[in-house]
Amino acid sequence: MKKGIHPEYKLATVTCACGNTFQTRSTVSEIRVEICSQCHPFFTGKQKLVDSAGRVEKFRRKYNMPAAEPTKKEESAETNS
Repeated sequence: MKKGIHPEYKLATVTCACGNTFQTRSTVSEIRVEICSQCHPFFTGKQKLVDSAGRVEKFRRKYNMPAAEPTKKEESAETNS
């Protein structure tokens, strides 16, 4: 390996959103993650509800965006039924 071109590999602290922290080694000294083995449903055996259907509505409420208008193709399909 060439000298002086590789980043420094040092002790790193990983912090999860649930509050769990642990040590590992990395080129970055601090790592933040959203989910870890202490809160992941696979490791805990508990099911976590993830509401992915409501994300669009939450985004629209956050940025005050109106609901999308139906396109002409959708309108003609509704009137033909």
